[in-house]
Amino acid sequence: RDLKNLVILDRFDNPAAIAELKAINPKVTVTFYPYDVTMPIAETTKLLKTIFAKLKTVDILINGAGILDDHQIERTIAVNYTGLVNTTTAILDFWDKRKGGPGGIICNIGSVTGFNAIYQVPVYSGTKAAVVNFTSSLAKLAPITGVTAYTVNPGITRTTLVHKFNSWLDVEPQVAEKLLAHPTQPS
Repeated sequence: RDLKNLVILDRFDNPAAIAELKAINPKVTVTFYPYDVTMPIAETTKLLKTIFAKLKTVDILINGAGILDDHQIERTIAVNYTGLVNTTTAILDFWDKRKGGPGGIICNIGSVTGFNAIYQVPVYSGTKAAVVNFTSSLAKLAPITGVTAYTVNPGITRTTLVHKFNSWLDVEPQVAEKLLAHPTQPS
């Protein structure tokens, strides 16, 4: 609906993807900023100040970073949950109506594993359950903060995330094959 700006925050610059997004709707200004969700809240706030200064308003935040590698326990938790909480906390400084902000919308990308854990990847499943619960709490705070929050919880999606990943403590050496044996959706 009359999108004017799309800001992509990611660890990796992908000029081809940016060009593709620009080609979809040439009227939309697409901007890229390097960003790692595991950075401290203060650094995230600094980046958001730059973005808000340039755009004046930001209407929606989509928290979509995620990894699936239960061998990297701390990183999985940092990317899938802590980073999402930190980014949300930082943007609330700008949106919270108690601080004079205009409110906004947060869309957190969860997973069906937030409701039905994949037992071979309990760390990943646990982070997605945490996302669902965190977002549910945020949604209940909307009358106080003015920020609407919801999760999108896709099922198994054919992305590089599910082609090869490690189960927790190597409990299942063929977890990717077993996962992809279930119905999937395209990316």
